Amino acid sequence: MNILKDFEFKQRKYMPVFPKANGKPTIYIEGYPCEDDEPMAATGFHGVQINTFYDQLSRYFAINEQIYIGVDSFIYYCEGDITKSVAPDVYVVFGVAKGPERRSFYTWAEGAAPVAVFEFLSDSTAHQDRNEKVGVYLNDIDVQEYFIHRPEMEKPAEFRGWRRSPSDNIVEMEPDAEGGLFSEALNLWFRWKEDQTTHVRLLRPYLPDGTPITTSMEEKHLREQEKHLRMEAEARAEEAERIAKEEAERRQALEAELENLRAQLPNR
Repeated sequence: MNILKDFEFKQRKYMPVFPKANGKPTIYIEGYPCEDDEPMAATGFHGVQINTFYDQLSRYFAINEQIYIGVDSFIYYCEGDITKSVAPDVYVVFGVAKGPERRSFYTWAEGAAPVAVFEFLSDSTAHQDRNEKVGVYLNDIDVQEYFIHRPEMEKPAEFRGWRRSPSDNIVEMEPDAEGGLFSEALNLWFRWKEDQTTHVRLLRPYLPDGTPITTSMEEKHLREQEKHLRMEAEARAEEAERIAKEEAERRQALEAELENLRAQLPNR
């Protein structure tokens, strides 16, 4: 089986369908700050988690030019009020052009809000992420789903998510037996695994059937593995062809020798 070809088929099969937003890509609006004094990642654990997670999501959604993925940039959600802003670690917006890259995301200009937001907990932000941000994201910004995850393995594991119910209430998602949460908005599973090399509790996305979405490095290894397997298969086929050819030549030689012996027998 060609693993990458199989994944590409599933990628098209499970990709969400959504309308195009009614705004336009907006790189920057004068008067809305796009930087603060905070570093991009709170710790090295957060840096590994954010970079890995962005790599996986951006690769998966690359086939649709109307999906934008933001990383640690401001989202302004109330025109004229610069205090109405948040800067989630990762967020996904449907219906807006992937490029150009934005300095900040302005919901009224783009005509869309993120469908899913991810915050990776740190000591300084955990309380706010678990509490007031739930209402800000789901009520004020109209985000469909909001997830929090703690990447540092020295801290207790915590992976939670919220969405709006059909009755328009905020409800916490129920994890499965393995602690995973399913995103209806993104049509993806999310589960965490402990990486003993980096000592990071990595949150990772999976297709609805459980197929993992690989990183760029993992895809490179898969391509190398498939190339190696293909070369091995070709070598085996060539060896089998050589053996079959030698066998055919031996058979022809034996038949020729037998025919020669027959010709030498006296006629009866």
